[in-house]
Amino acid sequence: MSKTLVIREIGRQSYEKILSQMKHFTNVRSESTADEIWILEHHPVFTQGQAGNSDYILASGDIPVVQSDRGGHVTFHGHGQITAYTLIDLKRANSKIFGLIDMIENSVIETMALWNVEGHTKKASRGVFCESGKKIASIGLRVRKGYTYHGVNFNIDMDMSPWSRINACGLGLEMTQLKSETYIDVQFNEVQTSFREILTKNLGYNNHTDKIALTEIEYKDDD
Repeated sequence: MSKTLVIREIGRQSYEKILSQMKHFTNVRSESTADEIWILEHHPVFTQGQAGNSDYILASGDIPVVQSDRGGHVTFHGHGQITAYTLIDLKRANSKIFGLIDMIENSVIETMALWNVEGHTKKASRGVFCESGKKIASIGLRVRKGYTYHGVNFNIDMDMSPWSRINACGLGLEMTQLKSETYIDVQFNEVQTSFREILTKNLGYNNHTDKIALTEIEYKDDD
């Protein structure tokens, strides 16, 4: 049973490509496969989760809409947003799915605190909220054979206007980003590095992790 965590920082990627690769990775992994975190930004896209409703997409315009197999409703992905996909063996992590979600939410909250922003969770809606009530991070996961995929979107410094085109999370939530909530300078790469280290710690791994670009490994597309 592997104790290694592989972190892949893979830059800007299309949603459909990464969705296909996550599915394949999960389909072929076994108890000896190392857990992975994929950290990236997506090109602008709206995605519908399994609970999604087409009425929640108010005006997609020139931004594509992709159906996803993650939990949750509709959300927006774009540049300036940290996306972290957690490909985790729940048995190895000695956790249930809601325990993993708690770890991810707490990692966002700890990262926000470094920029003097207070975050909290709500029972009615998974994710992380600011004191203003605005949502800053959305979480949607899928479990297959005890292995998770999908993850968290953490808004850092992005064009927020596309959020007005959807009913975010199906709850009419107002969204925000770290840059809008703090007086401290926000550099995307610094936030990403801090979040990566905190998430790694909260998942129970030390800081000695592999960092391998996704392009170094061949994946096929699964239906």
